[in-house]
Amino acid sequence: MSSDTLLHAANFSTLFVCMVLKFPQIFVLIRAKSTAGVSLNSLLLELTGFIVFVTYQMYYDYPPPTYLEYPILIAQDAILLLLILHYNGSLRQSLVYTLLFVGGWRLLTVDKWIIDLAMSLCTFISAASKFAQLQCLWSSKDAGQVSALSWAMATYSCIARIYTTTVTTGDMQVLVRFIIMTLLNMWVLLTVLYYQRQRRSRSKKDD
Repeated sequence: MSSDTLLHAANFSTLFVCMVLKFPQIFVLIRAKSTAGVSLNSLLLELTGFIVFVTYQMYYDYPPPTYLEYPILIAQDAILLLLILHYNGSLRQSLVYTLLFVGGWRLLTVDKWIIDLAMSLCTFISAASKFAQLQCLWSSKDAGQVSALSWAMATYSCIARIYTTTVTTGDMQVLVRFIIMTLLNMWVLLTVLYYQRQRRSRSKKDD
């Protein structure tokens, strides 16, 4: 398989995965009508990281196939945010979050140093979102309504982006971010699977 073919396969598979990445989590929340185990802080930090990342890529005119999935992920995260606020009884806060995110996005493109600084912090923001989810899992000792499938797809998309970034832009900031996100996504995935397995074991004992 040629490098161009492999690159196209990685780009399109990542785009396809990200088109449905949050769907399992969305469906789990709708079915359960509960946000148990799902961290609001994690989602807010993840959304912030996505907005910074896609704005940086667009600002420097990077090839669209290398970041095309992020607007889709932002839209899915926005739906998740509305669901979490709805089931937590705080839907009115959605207007505040909308104003903050739109205002922040506009601020990013005011000057080059702002977007560069934001991108340098993007990895820390995204990493913090994973640790927020891990903290939520550790404190509850239960995966609750967290979707393992969504985290598995997130892990795959980051692995694919390590390859596409290496062979296209070679941007070290972006590459380091994807490596760290791959490891942290995998950590969350394994933690979710561990607590889900424990819950099944307890259910069998109760039966």
